[in-house]
Amino acid sequence: MAEHKQEESVSESLMDKISEKIHSHDSSSSSSSDSDNDEKSKSTSSQSSMKSKIYRMFGREKPVHKVLGGGKPADIFLWRNKKISGGVLAAATAVWVLFELIEYHLLTLVGHGLILALAILFLWSNASTFINKSPPRIPEVHIPEEPVLQVAAALRIEINQAFSVLRDIASGRDLKKFLSVIAGLWVLSIVGSWCNFLTLFYIVFVLLHTVPVLYEKYEDKVDSFAEKAMIEIKKQYAVLDAKVLSRIPRGPLKDKKKA
Repeated sequence: MAEHKQEESVSESLMDKISEKIHSHDSSSSSSSDSDNDEKSKSTSSQSSMKSKIYRMFGREKPVHKVLGGGKPADIFLWRNKKISGGVLAAATAVWVLFELIEYHLLTLVGHGLILALAILFLWSNASTFINKSPPRIPEVHIPEEPVLQVAAALRIEINQAFSVLRDIASGRDLKKFLSVIAGLWVLSIVGSWCNFLTLFYIVFVLLHTVPVLYEKYEDKVDSFAEKAMIEIKKQYAVLDAKVLSRIPRGPLKDKKKA
């Protein structure tokens, strides 16, 4: 009987040890899984913080395609379809060569085009006398009302926004924005004195077809360089503000605002 009791006690102690080992293994595995989850959450949070810390030009948060408005115009500017983008750029180049290099005039082009179109349509409508068949019907051309109204409404909204922005700038609330707009207009006037409107429009059109796609390709490098440039510009503006802009009297404007 004593031997039987000793065997039972030994077996119970062994079972207790095994259960303790299992519990310790489970606790260690759970702690390790918790630590893994914590590390994963920390890594995701660090990645999100790193993404938020990345500098983007003009405070951009959307991709370049969305910034350009999305849809077909953005696809053309970013060369999503190379045939369409190349065709549009080739057509613009042909127009610029025609009017700028060959010095063809718009009214002359319109007159020659109408003469050619009327001659072709006249011969087409009187083809029965040459081929002894019923003359083909000239199709009727109508400009639909809805697209014209949509374009006019979009232009009206953009023009009104431009007027509100100009009014905001002219009110003198933001001196930094006022000076930047003045500098931009001054640069535009200088560029306008170098070339005419058609050449300037063509240059802008070519830039729209080259700069966005190059920026999208080398986005990180350009943003890092722009960040350094903005830091330097802010330093120079702080010096200018301390030496010149802060000394400009603004008393009447403040009195008017208080009144």
